[in-house]
Amino acid sequence: MQAHEAEPTGFAAIDWTRPWFAPFVERGKRWQQAALTSYVALLAEMNADAGAMRQITGRGQRLAFIAQDDLPAGAAYEAHIASTGCVPTRHNLHDFFNASMWFAFPRIKAALNARQSAAIDVLGVGPTRGGVRDALTLFDENALLFACADPALSEALRGFDWHTLLVARRDAWGASCEVRCFGHALMEKLIAPFKACTGHAWIVEVPAVYFDWDVAKRDAWLDDSVAAALLNTDALASRMFAPLPVLGVPGWWPENESREFYDDTSVFRSGRRAR
Repeated sequence: MQAHEAEPTGFAAIDWTRPWFAPFVERGKRWQQAALTSYVALLAEMNADAGAMRQITGRGQRLAFIAQDDLPAGAAYEAHIASTGCVPTRHNLHDFFNASMWFAFPRIKAALNARQSAAIDVLGVGPTRGGVRDALTLFDENALLFACADPALSEALRGFDWHTLLVARRDAWGASCEVRCFGHALMEKLIAPFKACTGHAWIVEVPAVYFDWDVAKRDAWLDDSVAAALLNTDALASRMFAPLPVLGVPGWWPENESREFYDDTSVFRSGRRAR
């Protein structure tokens, strides 16, 4: 790129070769072109996919995407989705990635919507969400799915043992553990990645055979397993997540090929659990 050329911004800035975006490239590129055309074109593309997939929301309503201005005044966002199936969507990256997760992990999104709307039914919409809704929102906005067949690696993640997880056991990535981006706010931040960018990992125990499956089968398994956990875990809390600096994932950032990359204790901290 010449020095006088501006860096791409907005929808044009999505680089589908990045490992965190690559799993969503097929649909994503179509949506990206629609988004660059117009707001109307993006909603039309999303709704065409929703019609073909016949996806449902948390209370069994058929999924559709509507303009943000079509959300009735005073209506709660999650409750509106649950009752109508219609997801208010703005013409921006944040909502672009949110919509994409309804197709990548539809059961997880439906489970999150079901739990959020049920909490709103009980508590209403107030100045604070409460612990369960906070955990659900954190998942929706910033989660990574950490699929792992080796308990020692899960324990290393929980214990902030970055040397074991990311250096000494580096060869285990892709063979005994892996991550998928889920949080749409996290994906928006990763448009312009920075070293301290951290996701909240939800640890998913998987069978060893998981790593013999193709990506589609892995994602379907994750979708079913995590959705069931979200629906059946009563005491959801933010402490159930483990922080994971995204650019530290082996193979996800060229600079982490050097061990010195992980010596930055402002990013790879010892953490409260280790203390």
